[in-house]
Amino acid sequence: MKNKMRYWPLYSLLAVFIITGCTFVGYAYFAPDKATNLAAAVIENKVEKKREYTTEDPWQLIYPDAKSMTINSVPVSVSIAKTWPQRIQGLSGTPYLPEDVVKLFVFDTAGFHSIWMKDMKYAIDIIWVDESNRIVHIQENATPESFPEMFVPEKPAVYVIETVSGFVKKHQLAVGNEVVLPSLK
Repeated sequence: MKNKMRYWPLYSLLAVFIITGCTFVGYAYFAPDKATNLAAAVIENKVEKKREYTTEDPWQLIYPDAKSMTINSVPVSVSIAKTWPQRIQGLSGTPYLPEDVVKLFVFDTAGFHSIWMKDMKYAIDIIWVDESNRIVHIQENATPESFPEMFVPEKPAVYVIETVSGFVKKHQLAVGNEVVLPSLK
């Protein structure tokens, strides 16, 4: 009995290694692309850096894969944010937004989706759109200095559109106007 008790720390350590190994193997089996990326990042000690853009960069570089859409018959190019990381990033850190380019946030369900001006470098107009593609709320001239204030619509929305400040006034947009969205696939 005394001999068996002498090895319990070794057995405990062995059990930890087996459980850890099985967990990693299971993770690699059920999510191979994530496990491979994780392993490569750990081995190479890589940290992904975000590229810093300047006002000298063409907008197509800053907002790649832009699609076409209309806001109350006004044609614009749109950069789409569908995932949580993309929605959290939004326009933060971008050097500028051309007048005819907008950022479209696509949410899974209607809600009171808030927007803040964290790490913004310029003022924007914010437009909330419901599931029937109608504008339900507008916030004009949200400035970087307003952070940490959060802008929230009065009615639930599924989409949020960010435009350069002055866009709403210039195009006389109002609650109830129609938005024709691009293909979201």
